[in-house]
Amino acid sequence: MRFASVLALAVAATVVSAETNAERMVRGLPPMAPARRATPVEGAKRSAPSGGGGQCNTGSTQCCDSVTKSGYGTPLDDLLSLMSIDVPNDTPCGQNCSPISAFGGGKGANCNQQPVCCEDNSYNGLVNIGCSPINW
Repeated sequence: MRFASVLALAVAATVVSAETNAERMVRGLPPMAPARRATPVEGAKRSAPSGGGGQCNTGSTQCCDSVTKSGYGTPLDDLLSLMSIDVPNDTPCGQNCSPISAFGGGKGANCNQQPVCCEDNSYNGLVNIGCSPINW
């Protein structure tokens, strides 16, 4: 008889611990603390340092005469309209861009304007879309 009551108590404890916070709150109990299942961010392994370094994850490094956000009535918007390119407002776009060669792509590459990484380089450098600056 003792074993049956211990077993019933263990099953009841398992059922109670499997209830959701919504079920607990309906019963007037406080919610349970979140379960910690993932590795803490501090313990996560990094394969390489983040940011900077003059490298692009999305394509080649570009050198643009200017980088402007779309949707503010600038000459960029006129150019996008003439080319029938539909770009959401606040999208950073580079104008008159050229790729920085592999020989000059590292630190010390000569880009007198704005070095950037762009998501869409398909308009022959006239307009590059989704550009973010690179800090060397």
